[in-house]
Amino acid sequence: MLGPDEIGRALTRIAHEILEANHGADDLVLLGIPTRGVHLAQRLADRLADITGIGFADRVGALDVTMHRDDLRGRPTRAPQPTRVPAAGVDDRVVVLVDDVLYSGRTIRAALDALADLGRPRVVRLAALVDRGHRELPIRADFVGKNLPSARSEHVRILLDEVDGADAVTIEDGAA
Repeated sequence: MLGPDEIGRALTRIAHEILEANHGADDLVLLGIPTRGVHLAQRLADRLADITGIGFADRVGALDVTMHRDDLRGRPTRAPQPTRVPAAGVDDRVVVLVDDVLYSGRTIRAALDALADLGRPRVVRLAALVDRGHRELPIRADFVGKNLPSARSEHVRILLDEVDGADAVTIEDGAA
């Protein structure tokens, strides 16, 4: 569905949209949701730095949502990954949560709970590389790389070079 060039263009577009919506880079902080959201947040930070000339090293971090999920009883838990709060902090900042796929909205609900434990942002926005629909909660992304309508039985697979050795987005049959 998407290859490295399309993913790169989507991230560049999202970076520009973030800057436009925020009227610049002031007070921006990016928090990636592990695993792939962390790498996407770093890529967005790199693009924002290229566009604005402002360093984003102290404005990008990771937000682990494992212990805030509402499905811990029904599924085995993955090992929590450490939350890394950017040096700039989150209080009174514009925080952009970054995730790879937006599906039911439950991960983002958990992220909002985890974020509340860290402080009080002025505004929280959401950037997702892929929005596949099927929302179960009233959550929507402010910035989307690609809308990929899919059946509930299908699986949207995101591959990133940092984790998987290649960049790609595919839709696979759920039976696979």
